[in-house]
Amino acid sequence: MKFSGLKTIAFLEALKGAAALLLAISIHILEGVNLHAEVLNLLGIVHWNAGGHYAQMLLHAVDGLNHSSFTLVTVVAVFYALVRFVEAYGLWHEMRWTEWFAFLSGAVYLPFEFYEIIKDPNLVTGAVLSINLIVVAYMYTILKKHPDGKNHRLREQ
Repeated sequence: MKFSGLKTIAFLEALKGAAALLLAISIHILEGVNLHAEVLNLLGIVHWNAGGHYAQMLLHAVDGLNHSSFTLVTVVAVFYALVRFVEAYGLWHEMRWTEWFAFLSGAVYLPFEFYEIIKDPNLVTGAVLSINLIVVAYMYTILKKHPDGKNHRLREQ
């Protein structure tokens, strides 16, 4: 099996879906845990002063979480995972609508990623922007090169 650019992007989307699903499961598990006590334990393990500014900000944020917050994050993460899995399946099977979806869903993030790289340039934001630019550019070339939307497998033979 030839591992094309579309299959590479499909794999990337499946990884994003798996990460979102893992987040949803983790958030669901954490709902019944005393997060304040767990954060205090974690601060002790990493030798942070629990009375420090950032530690207090973290503890305040954790104390503000409630059942609705956990439920909302879990539902959004599951929905995001499902969208990424559907996109991955469609790209893997070279479905035209998912090519458009991958192009548009990648392009919509670009202004925010450019803003982040200007505001706080670092390796992570640079890598995210670079990968997204490559994906959007590749999807653009696929869509531009084959506007008829015929199956890619037929074009490669």
